[in-house]
Amino acid sequence: QVQLVESGGGLVQAGGSLRLSCAASGSILSINAMGWYRQAPGKQRELVADITSGGSTNYADSVKGRFTISRDGAKNTVYLHMNSLKPEDTAVYYCNVRGLRVGVGFPRFEYWGKGTQVTVSS
Repeated sequence: QVQLVESGGGLVQAGGSLRLSCAASGSILSINAMGWYRQAPGKQRELVADITSGGSTNYADSVKGRFTISRDGAKNTVYLHMNSLKPEDTAVYYCNVRGLRVGVGFPRFEYWGKGTQVTVSS
């Protein structure tokens, strides 16, 4: 099993900053990619940003230049630094981790965190 622990959500005024973190633990052989998705009320879940084990990053157009994703490979932790927050960034943010588990055949895994609420007031 793989466990994800998210932290860092909260309430912030427009223009403010927050940092989300997600730590993965458990029967992990290797992690291929870690990322953040978000889901606003009445909308589909969407990719915010992700980062591969090699450090390649991918961002949604709506957050480019404002959000930065980073990871600590030694700690199996991914961070999302969010600056210049806007009310439209309000959503539940979910951590996503993909990789290989310890076990026969090293099975692939994909896990989601429980989500952390980010609310940006105008």
